Amino acid sequence: MLRTVAALTLSVVLVAPAAAQAGAAETPPRVPEQVGRGGAVSSVDPDASQIGIDVLRRGGNAVDAAVATAAALGVTDPFSAGIGGGGFFVYYDARTGRVSTLDGRETAPRAATDQLFVENGTPLPFAEAVTSGLSVGVPGTPKTWQQALRKWGSLNLREAMAPAEALARRGFVVDQTFNTQIANNAARFADFTSTRDLYLPGGQPPAVGSTFRNPQLADTYRELARTELASLYGGQVGRELVKAVQQPPVVPGSTRNVRKGAMEISDLARYQVERREPTHTRYRGLDVYGMPAPSSGGTTVGEALNILESTDLANVSDVQYLHRFLEASRLSFADRLRWVGDPAFSRVPTDGLLSQKFADTRACLIKSDTVLSAPQPAADPDNPKACEATAGPSLLREDAERTTHLTVADRWGNVVAYTLTIESEGGSGIVVPGRGFLLNNELTDFEFVAPTPGVPHPNLPGPGKRPRSSMAPTIVLDHGKVKLAVGSPGGATIITTVLQILTARLDRDMSLLDAVAAPRASQRNSATNTTPAEAEFIADQEVVPGLQAIGHKFSLNAEIGAATGVERAKDGRWRAVAEPKRRGGGAARVVWVG
Repeated sequence: MLRTVAALTLSVVLVAPAAAQAGAAETPPRVPEQVGRGGAVSSVDPDASQIGIDVLRRGGNAVDAAVATAAALGVTDPFSAGIGGGGFFVYYDARTGRVSTLDGRETAPRAATDQLFVENGTPLPFAEAVTSGLSVGVPGTPKTWQQALRKWGSLNLREAMAPAEALARRGFVVDQTFNTQIANNAARFADFTSTRDLYLPGGQPPAVGSTFRNPQLADTYRELARTELASLYGGQVGRELVKAVQQPPVVPGSTRNVRKGAMEISDLARYQVERREPTHTRYRGLDVYGMPAPSSGGTTVGEALNILESTDLANVSDVQYLHRFLEASRLSFADRLRWVGDPAFSRVPTDGLLSQKFADTRACLIKSDTVLSAPQPAADPDNPKACEATAGPSLLREDAERTTHLTVADRWGNVVAYTLTIESEGGSGIVVPGRGFLLNNELTDFEFVAPTPGVPHPNLPGPGKRPRSSMAPTIVLDHGKVKLAVGSPGGATIITTVLQILTARLDRDMSLLDAVAAPRASQRNSATNTTPAEAEFIADQEVVPGLQAIGHKFSLNAEIGAATGVERAKDGRWRAVAEPKRRGGGAARVVWVG
C-alpha cells in the first residue's frame, strides 16, 4: 500500500493527441512533478499551469499567477470551476510570515428560507435540486480574484484575466476527461438551449483531439475585467445571470422539471468576499493552516491531526497507521456535521474543535484491535468528556465530488493554496445564455432538512447564508517558513484526501508525489463500517486483510480526489506535484527546471 510509486507516475506524460489538426491548439505536456527555481504552479490542467508559470516568469507573484491559473481553469476545466461558482483562497506572505484567507463561498439569495429544498413537506430528490435555479448561489469567484489581487497582487484584474481570455478565443485541445465530463452530463446539458449549443455541437460532445473554443466566455472575461466586475455584481451580465436562474433556458418540449430560482440582481450587488482568520493546528512541531467556517476543511483536518498526534504514526505498521487514519476521520466527521456552518448565522466552536484537550477525549475512543461503531455521535467541544460522545447522533451526508485545486509559489516565497468549484460536475447544468459559463449548484451543500428533527442545525438554508463546504486548501509552516501546501477536489473526500497526504508525507516519510499518488480510502462517518476506497487500495493484499481483521469493510469508489501541491526543498528549490493519473493527470510546473 505504501510502496514507492514515483517510478511509475513520473512516466505519465501526456501530449496533445495526434488527431489535432494543423493550425489547431496545442497542449503543453502533463507532468506530475517538476523541481526547480523561480516559483511553481500545479493544477489539473496543463494549459492553466503553463499560464500561471508564464505570469511568474514575467515577474508576477504567486497571487497574480493563482488568479491567472484559476481564470484559465474556468476555460479548460469548466465543469469543476469558473466564474459561476465560488471557493476558498489561502495565502502565505513570505515578508510577514502571515497566513490569510479569503472566503469566496456562494451565498443563498435573500428570498431563501430553511424550506428551500422542501416541497409539500418532503425534501426534493437530490438530482432534481441540483439541476435547477433553486440550487444556484450568488457566485463569489470573480470577487475573490479581484480582492486577492488588490490585497496582495501586482497585476490588475484585466492583466491577470487576459491570458485566459486569449485561451478561450484560440481554443484548446479536447482531452478524454473533457469529453467524458460532457458525456456524463449529456442528458441534462441537452435540456438547456445555451448549454446544448455550447457543449453538444451537433448533438455530441466535442471529439477528443479537436479544438474547443469559447468566444462567449472570452467576451465575458473581457467585460468583467473592463468594468472591474460591475457588469456582474449589479450590471448587464448580472441581469442575464439572474434571468437564467429565474427562467432557466429549458429546451421547448423537455420533460425535465427544472425549478426556478429566486435570485435578484440585489443579491449580486450586495455580495462580499469575507477575509477570515485561518484555522491553526500544531502537528509534530509544525504549524498547519487551513480554511475556517463556512468551510469545514480546516477544522476537520485539524481535529483529525490532533487526534492522531498522540500516536507515533512513523513507527506503527501500515495496518495500524491506516486504521488510526480511518478512525480519526470518522470521529472528526461526526463533529463536523454537528457544529460547522456559516459563522454569521450560528456559533462555530472553532477553538474547541481544534483544541488538543478535545482531541485527546476523542483519541481515547480508538482501539488498536477493533473499529468504532457506526455512525459515531458527535461530542461537545465546549464540554469535553474523555472517551464519551455527548452531543447526539451524527453521520455522513453525501455531496458532489467535483471541484478543482491549484497551488502556487513564487520566487519570493509567497504561496497560494486555492480550491474553487461550481459543486457537482457541470454545476446546475445551466449556461448563462450568450455568456459561456456554467452556474453552480452550491446551495445543495445545505442540509435539505435538519438531520435530527427538532434540533437546531447550523447548515440549513437561509437568506444570505453560505452553505458548509469541505474544501481544505492547506499550508504547512516549519519555523515560520512554508514546508508544503496542498489541496484537492472531491466533495467531502477532500478532507480525507488532504489528511491522508499530510500524514503520509509528514509521518510515513513518503515523498509528496508518492503521497499524492497513493491509493485512497475515505471514512466519513457513514452509517455502516463500510469505507469507500479506490480499487488499488482494496486490492492491496499486504494491508487490507489486516484492516478487515480489525473490522473494516470497504466499498469501491472509482476515484478519490485529484490533489496538487508544492513543497520547499532545503536548498530553496520548489517541488511542484500534481495528480499523476486521476482525472487524466495534472500538470506540475516550475519556472526554471533543475
